[in-house]
Amino acid sequence: MPEQLTVQALVDGGKLAGSWTLDGARSEVRLNTRHTWGLSALHGFFRQVTGHGTVTAAGDVSGVVTVAAESIDTKNAKRDKHLRSADFFDAGNHPDITFAAEGVSATDGGVRVTGSLTIRGRTRPAALDAKVSVADDEVQLDGELRVNRADFGLTWNFIGIAGMNNAIVVHAVFIRS
Repeated sequence: MPEQLTVQALVDGGKLAGSWTLDGARSEVRLNTRHTWGLSALHGFFRQVTGHGTVTAAGDVSGVVTVAAESIDTKNAKRDKHLRSADFFDAGNHPDITFAAEGVSATDGGVRVTGSLTIRGRTRPAALDAKVSVADDEVQLDGELRVNRADFGLTWNFIGIAGMNNAIVVHAVFIRS
């Protein structure tokens, strides 16, 4: 069972210093929102996720997680096609959704990974609040990033049916490179 650790414990002595690669087969990025005027939950998964990170001996953390916008899967082919269209992700022109991590700080019971989120060519500051687990040469982050899709130009909303506030839920497994 992975051990829960504080940020300071993760970086003390440089034991996590080095390069890390996201294990795309074991990592998951989900999209959770509400629709039908908030009455129904909508869950989607991005089937393609890649990434990498670096931890310096001084404890500085940086990295990038990229999901393919085209890989959205809500278990409804018609809805998925619409989400990939110019009304939403515009995957043909903006194939990647990225989170670029620029720092990590301790929070009560976890970490806050700060950086920038880019969706549909628009970049905004973002923060992922997460729990961290470490086992051998593996680091896991489990957290949630709250976003308003209008901040990224995703404003299509037929008669107000679609929710604007969304959660990107992340389970990221990094292995030492």
